[in-house]
Amino acid sequence: MVGKYAYVWEFQVIPEFELEFTKYYNSNGVWAELFRQHPGYIETLLLRDHQTPCRYLTIDRWESEESFHSFKAMFTKEYEEIDQRCQGFTLNEISLGSYFEIQG
Repeated sequence: MVGKYAYVWEFQVIPEFELEFTKYYNSNGVWAELFRQHPGYIETLLLRDHQTPCRYLTIDRWESEESFHSFKAMFTKEYEEIDQRCQGFTLNEISLGSYFEIQG
């Protein structure tokens, strides 16, 4: 059985934009506020690397892959607007993939 769906991103944040970045990407940030408008959203985790300055990971969790795609279809315009605002916060942004939680 396929479990819940998650995707992970890695960011290298420009030091002077670190505070602004965290306002957008934390578990109660701008992105999470948008995601919460869809019932299939579970949570967002923002992780800061302990040893590498300005390196962050985000993990966005959804009830299913279909929930995520439904959200993207419903909120394309809003998603793109926020993504555009965030472009200047980072030096690098890499998708680390999409995952399904293993159900025990």
